[in-house]
Amino acid sequence: MKLNDLPTAPATAWTLARRAERMNPSVIRELLKLTERPGVISFAGGLPSPSTFPVAEFQAACERVLQDDGRAALQYAASEGYGPLREMVAAGLPWRVDPAQVLITTGSQQGLDLVAKVLVDAGSRILVETPTYLGALQAFAPMEPEVVGVASDAQGIAVDDLARAQREAPARFAYLLPNFQNPTGRTMSEARRAAVVQTAAALGLPLVEDNPYGELWFDVPPPAPLAARHPEGCLYLGSFSKVLAPGLRLGFLVAPPALYPKLLQAKQAADLHSPGLNQRLVAQVMQDGFLDRHVPTIRALYQAQRDAMLAALSREMAGLGVEWNQPAGGMFLWARLPEGMDAARLLPRAVDKGVAFVPGAPFFAGGPDGPEAARSLRLSFVTASRGQIDAGIAALAATIREQRQG
Repeated sequence: MKLNDLPTAPATAWTLARRAERMNPSVIRELLKLTERPGVISFAGGLPSPSTFPVAEFQAACERVLQDDGRAALQYAASEGYGPLREMVAAGLPWRVDPAQVLITTGSQQGLDLVAKVLVDAGSRILVETPTYLGALQAFAPMEPEVVGVASDAQGIAVDDLARAQREAPARFAYLLPNFQNPTGRTMSEARRAAVVQTAAALGLPLVEDNPYGELWFDVPPPAPLAARHPEGCLYLGSFSKVLAPGLRLGFLVAPPALYPKLLQAKQAADLHSPGLNQRLVAQVMQDGFLDRHVPTIRALYQAQRDAMLAALSREMAGLGVEWNQPAGGMFLWARLPEGMDAARLLPRAVDKGVAFVPGAPFFAGGPDGPEAARSLRLSFVTASRGQIDAGIAALAATIREQRQG
C-alpha cells in the first residue's frame, strides 16, 4: 500500500492539562510590545540598566574559566549548584547559613516555580501583599491555588490582616517582598518585620521571602531579612540578575533543611542543573570582593535616576492630582492617577505621545480590585536617561491633562 492510499486520519487533538489552562501570558511582556514603536520612552520594563553590566570582568572570567576548568564547566553538573558559588552565597548572607541549604536556580523565577511545585496543591491557600509581584502570581497559578491578597500599606503587609487571613483558613505560606518591592518600591520597616515574623511564628505560617532588590539601597541598607529572624520558618529567594547580569539566568534559594530535599528533587526534574559555565563565571567575577566595589556604582546611578524622576514628577504633575511615593532603593516607584481615571485606558494614549508605563491592576491578586487598582501604575526609572525621564514624564503629564479635560 502506498502512503497516498492510507485512509485520511482525523486531525490530532491535543488535550491540555488543567494547569495549562491557568497559564497566561505575562501582562507586562505583552504591554512591552507597545514600547517597541520607534521613539517611545519606556518606564514599563523591569530591566536593570545594561550600563551596569560588568562586561570586561565577564570577558576575563570566560578566558580564565575555560582555560583552567573548561571541560568541567561545559559538562553536566550537580543539581545543587557549583560548590564555591554556594559557599559565596552562604557567606554573603547576614545570618548563619550552611552552604548545604543553598540551591542555585535558573533565575529566582525558577525558585518561585519550585516553591509552587513543592508546597502548593490545587485549592491551597497562599497569602500575598496587595499589590504583589506579577511573576510570582504567574508561577503559582498553574498549581491552582487560592491566592488571597492581604491589606498592605506603605510599610508592607498589614500584620492584623495577615493574622486574620491565617486564622480564617490556614495558608501554605505568605509570599513577601520586604525590600523595594516590585511593583510599589516600598520597604518593610524594622518594626513591621519584627511583627510579621512574630505573628507568623505564633500562627505556624511559613514565609517565602523574595529579595532580588535588597542590595540596591540608596542612603541606608534595609533592615535585616525576615529569614535572619526566623530561619526555620522562612524560605529565602535571591538573584544575581540585578547586581551582575540577568542574561546569566542565575538565582538562588536558601531553604530550611527539612524542605531542601524536595526542592532539590523538583529542580532535578525541571532542568537537572543551572548552567555550570555561568555559575563558574559568576563565582570567578565575585572573587576578591568585586560586588563590594561594583554594587555601589549601581546604587549611585539608580539614585540619580530616581531623583531625576521625582523632580520631573514634581515639576510636571503639579495640580493634576497625581500621587507617588519616594522609594529608598530598587528600580520602581508607584503612582496613582486622579480619582476616576484608569491607567490601562490611559496607556494607549500615553504611547501615542511617546511614553509607556505599566498599569497597576495586574499586580493585584485575583485581578483588578476596585478603583485603587485601576488608578495605579508602575514607573521604572533605571533604564531611561535623565533627558528621557524629563521628556517622558512631561508626555505622561500631557496625556493625563488631556484625559481630564476630555
